[in-house]
Amino acid sequence: KGQQITFLLTDAQIVDDRWLVYINDLLSSGYIPDLFSAEDKDGIFSSLRNEAKAAGVPDTRVAMQEFFINKVRANLHVVLCFSPVGELFRVRCRKFPGLINCTAIDWFHSWPREALVSVAHRFLLDVDIGDDEMHKNIAEHMAHVHLSVNEASERYKQIERRYNYTTPKSFLELISYYKLMLAKKRANLEKQIERLEKGITVLQKTQSDVAELKEDLTVTLARVEEKSVATDELIAKTGVEKSKVKEQQKLAQIEEEQ
Repeated sequence: KGQQITFLLTDAQIVDDRWLVYINDLLSSGYIPDLFSAEDKDGIFSSLRNEAKAAGVPDTRVAMQEFFINKVRANLHVVLCFSPVGELFRVRCRKFPGLINCTAIDWFHSWPREALVSVAHRFLLDVDIGDDEMHKNIAEHMAHVHLSVNEASERYKQIERRYNYTTPKSFLELISYYKLMLAKKRANLEKQIERLEKGITVLQKTQSDVAELKEDLTVTLARVEEKSVATDELIAKTGVEKSKVKEQQKLAQIEEEQ
């Protein structure tokens, strides 16, 4: 069809370096051996036969395959996104030279402070962190942190002769990590606030229950006092009656003795 297509592959998507064998073949020659079966090739050649005939290509398998590979080279664009951090990239370049020899390398240099601030501000728009001034201050701080790490990495390189890479991806990961930590801290605070509110509710209910118990206790103590007074009066009255009974018993005993 002559439709241009881009094949984009990042190093994070490569789970097995054997994949790069096919990528290396594709970059070097535009053709991956044994990718298509004989039946698949016949179908491809049949669909290209009229176009190849118009281009003056002989109707042979070798010529048709060469015509097909040229069309692939013209329309398929391979974009590889690899990070130079660590040893893995260097090892892959040595094992698969097509990654270097058959590609045009775009080097992405460090972003200036203005770009870092703009990117941070853009990614923080969906985060509720106050007014525009607060957004601006946080974006400025993130840019300052990233640039300070770059400066520290440069001093580390001069002193230790070792590299510590900080890339734009590192800056984006910094923003993502900040948003993640902010969400976790807010969730933790919300949980603590909820626990505090529940505790306050329990304390208020307890206070109300204690107040009701005090009222009930006051009423009960009043009743007990009344009962106590009545009991004392009954005891006193019983004592008087008991004395009368004893006197009557003494009189009756005297009468019986006479």
